[in-house]
Amino acid sequence: MQRLKDILEEMFGENLYQAVLSNPRDREKVLKVKVRPVMLKGRLAFQETAYIGAQVFHKNLDKDRMIAGVLEYMVKDFRQCEIETAEGRATALVSKKGKVTVKCRRFHPSAGQMAGTGLARTVEPGRAGMPGAMEWPGQAGMPGALELPGQAGMPGALERAGRAGQAGKTGMVKKGNLLHNRVKKYLLEEGKAAPFLVDLGVQTKDGMVVKAKYDKFKQINRFLEFIDDILPTLPKGEEIHIIDFGCGKSYLTFAIYYYMKELQGYQVKITGLDRKAEVIRNCNSLAQKYGYEGLCFLEGDIGTYKGEGNVGQKVDMVVTLHACDTATDYALAKAVDWGAKAILSVPCCQHEVNRQMESEEWKPLLKYGLLRERAAALFTDAIRANLLEECGYEVQVLEFIDMEHTPKNILLRAVRREDGKRKKTGVKEMAARLQVETTLQKLLQKQEESKPV
Repeated sequence: MQRLKDILEEMFGENLYQAVLSNPRDREKVLKVKVRPVMLKGRLAFQETAYIGAQVFHKNLDKDRMIAGVLEYMVKDFRQCEIETAEGRATALVSKKGKVTVKCRRFHPSAGQMAGTGLARTVEPGRAGMPGAMEWPGQAGMPGALELPGQAGMPGALERAGRAGQAGKTGMVKKGNLLHNRVKKYLLEEGKAAPFLVDLGVQTKDGMVVKAKYDKFKQINRFLEFIDDILPTLPKGEEIHIIDFGCGKSYLTFAIYYYMKELQGYQVKITGLDRKAEVIRNCNSLAQKYGYEGLCFLEGDIGTYKGEGNVGQKVDMVVTLHACDTATDYALAKAVDWGAKAILSVPCCQHEVNRQMESEEWKPLLKYGLLRERAAALFTDAIRANLLEECGYEVQVLEFIDMEHTPKNILLRAVRREDGKRKKTGVKEMAARLQVETTLQKLLQKQEESKPV
């Protein structure tokens, strides 16, 4: 935990937006903890908001006690900690065996974009101080540095905004420096119009975000951050093929193309698939209007889609958001069959497992309709995540949108292992105990049986 402690020491200041502790080890205890900076009698403090069952508890602590509390939570209660400041973001993941994975990323000082990308480095327990374990992209040779541009000679420093020239003063943070209303730095910048966001009603022509669409704007940027994290795993120097199953109005499809092609300079070909003919016509019309030659939309069904003239086509990334019930399973199975290097999926409406689940052990829970529905959704996504691991992917289960907005907030992000090594997860035994067999299980089994011996 030493590396996480170092990060907390650097990032817990007046420029902290929030820290979120999630993925609880025991859902009977605390479910989530959020930390944000507050001013108390002219001094900087930190407010902890803990979600326990249906109740919410608050307490205010100074920096040292709050950091100690966060570390204790990560040892005992949580497996994920995400910290976001005005300067950057850090994420720490703790495995069941205590292995800590740390990923850091800083924001570009002027353009408001993330500078550099990179997958997480892994720090084994007891290896604190390992050179480069927390190194920002592009800062080779500076082990563990959290240095911002313009701060040469200050390794690890996260200089606070508005503090320059205050040496010799008390160091007290003025209330005005907390900047709770500061503009967050998004990958797609506020104030800079993206043509597709204007036509889709998210931005005005001068680049301002339409108030009623601000949640959609944040959602798009959050999704792009998930993609930005895994860009280094995709092929370099060649065209990247992405398929968006169930693209709908294609907010995210256009966003992916705009970000990867227009802003990052990748050669991409993106195919959006949906069953609604009118939606497809409109999306193709917009793509032609913007001159997005590598973006096309097709009318079709996920289950029967075989590719554009090529059953064995090359696909680098598969995206599927809110594909209803078993449509998600068909999308995941096709991604595995094509050997896609990355998969991002936000499942929806998991009815299949709900209909099948039977268990004397779980009967006290399953007899209540609402609880049964939610349990079915969690079991379904757990089965999907573990099956992808068994197919040679590293899988993360991430929170896409805060719980306040929608219960459909789980995102499965899978990146194919370089060695393609498969894992035994025990998921088939779990499914058998629940007396369920999912569509994804059947499709993957069929793929295995069709492989040449």
